Amino acid sequence: MDKAMRLQVSRKKRNPRLTFGLLCVALPALMLLSMLIGRYPVRLDELLQWLVSLFVGTADSTVSHVLSDIRLPRVAAAVVVGMGLASAGSAYQGVFRNPMVSPDILGASAGAGFGASLGILLGLSAFWVQQLSFALGLAAVIVTSVLSAMASSRGSKTLVLILSGMVVAAMFSAMIAIAKYAADPYSQLPEITFWLMGGLSGITGTRLLTTLLPFGISLTALLLIRWRINVLSLGEEEALALGVNVRLIRGFVVVCATMLTSLAISLCGQVGWVGLVVPHIARMLVGANYKRLLPVTALLGGVFLLLVDNVSRNLLAVEIPLGILTALIGAPLFVFLLLRGKRGWL
Repeated sequence: MDKAMRLQVSRKKRNPRLTFGLLCVALPALMLLSMLIGRYPVRLDELLQWLVSLFVGTADSTVSHVLSDIRLPRVAAAVVVGMGLASAGSAYQGVFRNPMVSPDILGASAGAGFGASLGILLGLSAFWVQQLSFALGLAAVIVTSVLSAMASSRGSKTLVLILSGMVVAAMFSAMIAIAKYAADPYSQLPEITFWLMGGLSGITGTRLLTTLLPFGISLTALLLIRWRINVLSLGEEEALALGVNVRLIRGFVVVCATMLTSLAISLCGQVGWVGLVVPHIARMLVGANYKRLLPVTALLGGVFLLLVDNVSRNLLAVEIPLGILTALIGAPLFVFLLLRGKRGWL
């Protein structure tokens, strides 16, 4: 009884509209702040002058180069990757009705990692390494889906799909190890290793622009059908009773979430914990209704990864890989959320 009363009080304290509004203000404000800080400091008046120069006039060439060619692509990529991984993780958790599910559950992360490793091994340019990473991330999920369809004549289809994803992820992880074994230890192996640790240092405007259209389509599609994720989270029998085509909607959500995951990983490498931790924080703030949860999760993911990237490039004299920082921050935070889960937040 006391627990139920505490849950009721905590729900009353939630203000989803206020949270959403604050995040809508915080994200652009943090993006502007991120444009100012770095190895080459930029003053606020220089940033404003650069913004004006985008429409009329000219700006200082050095400041313009730093902001246009380095800071802007990196800041935008951090937001895109954070929003993509967080939204994908939240969607997967709803579809599979499991709060421990993360975006790499179906093998997309391992597939994308092998694609990048193979591209580096073949000596491809950074652009084609990204495209190959994206393609093999999708291919890994396709293999998972086919394997699941072949093996799910009996038992839980969701469980078989998750187990298939684990098998495919293990297979691609082994192929990454083979690629690292075959790589030149003085040039290719360090490049593969640093890519797998994650980072945004090599982001360019061209690489980012190739992902914006599929990213926008996938995220918009998830937002448009987020109320159906609510129905799926009730269970398959309940969803069928409400007239929802479970197989179609689940497949559609998985495709969109996989696109977001593969796009994000192809941009920044294997960055973990974002898609696992951020949805839980968002659920703690606004509740489990996907009508509110998914937009807040997307915004919070962008804020979270942008903050982590700022720490990555400013804390030490050398840049810290994103994957290391997200693990160092995400793991203790997730332990904290697990302990708080006794109060019904997980």
